[in-house]
Amino acid sequence: MIPLKDMTSRRSFPVATLLLIIANVIVFIHQVTLPPAAAEAFIRTYGLVPAKIQMALAGRHYTLEQAFIPMFTCMFLHGGILHILGNMWFLWIFGGNVEDRMGPLAYPLFYMICGIGSGLSQTAFSWGSHIPSIGASGAISGVLGAYIVFFPRSRILTLIPLFIIWFTWRIPAVIFIGIWFAVQFLSGLGSLGAASMGGIAWWAHVGGFLLGMLLARTFWRSMPRQMPAW
Repeated sequence: MIPLKDMTSRRSFPVATLLLIIANVIVFIHQVTLPPAAAEAFIRTYGLVPAKIQMALAGRHYTLEQAFIPMFTCMFLHGGILHILGNMWFLWIFGGNVEDRMGPLAYPLFYMICGIGSGLSQTAFSWGSHIPSIGASGAISGVLGAYIVFFPRSRILTLIPLFIIWFTWRIPAVIFIGIWFAVQFLSGLGSLGAASMGGIAWWAHVGGFLLGMLLARTFWRSMPRQMPAW
């Protein structure tokens, strides 16, 4: 399923969402223009490597700054054009209304907290792995978690490929995002005990989503009661 548009109108232009997308694109352009060896070193330096955290906490080889700063920087790295296109598309589709509800100042902070929280979740489930985790999908998972809290009755215009027939359907957000989360969670369970922890960071998605829901519910309780539900 490919989301095309959320059907809930916004009250303002999503400036912070657009700036986050621009920042990701700028970093990606820099990344892909590096020579292969330099690009690999760039990813290993600024990607999240659980083994670095393990060794830093044990006082070996890495400082705490070298181990933990990638919790932030990894959110702006991507593994290829399809990786960044998919992430930025989801961010644009779902981020605008979450920003509209939270405001352009609280929203980027929420996004960063979800990204860092997703990194902690992935680290916990891949402890000791030397494979860098990169991508904005953990933070964007937090955006999806907030979206389902704020707009459960919204509908998502979705492109559904069915063999050679492609059609669109306005799927309720709670169903679209619920299916997405179920895939992440079940895939995460399937990855437990795998010899290699490479590939998709399923537990970053799960952790980011749950944290996003929690933060959104906290934010929702602090909002004036006279504001409409959606």
